[in-house]
Amino acid sequence: MPQEGALLVPVSNTGASYEALSHAGMVARAQRSPIRVIHVIEVVRSLPVDAEMEWEARQGEQLLRRAEDLAKKEGFHVVTEMLQSRQAGQAIVDEAHAQEASAIVLGMQFRRMVGEFEPGTTMSYVLQHARCPVWVIRESARD
Repeated sequence: MPQEGALLVPVSNTGASYEALSHAGMVARAQRSPIRVIHVIEVVRSLPVDAEMEWEARQGEQLLRRAEDLAKKEGFHVVTEMLQSRQAGQAIVDEAHAQEASAIVLGMQFRRMVGEFEPGTTMSYVLQHARCPVWVIRESARD
């Protein structure tokens, strides 16, 4: 069932995604908006997209529990869900559209590839294809 107006926050095993969740929580508290937190398990093409991936599912459950703990600590509520897809970016965009999200809030690690700043394939896909606003919370640059 869609949570209209929800902020959609994908989480992964990075501090940047939880920083994005914290910022989304501040906005959600002020606007009384719901937050949907998702974790996407990317499935290689050699497996069916709905293949049982026990290790990845356990990891995903831990990440979603971490999101719930952060939300509780900071005083906001989240609804969590784990998805499986061939590409995380497409799953994020599709979920935002299906849930009629008011915005996607992405955490982005700062990394340089061969001296240039590189946003990564998931970030690039979401920025190019999302129908709703996309907020990017990039972690600080490291020396």
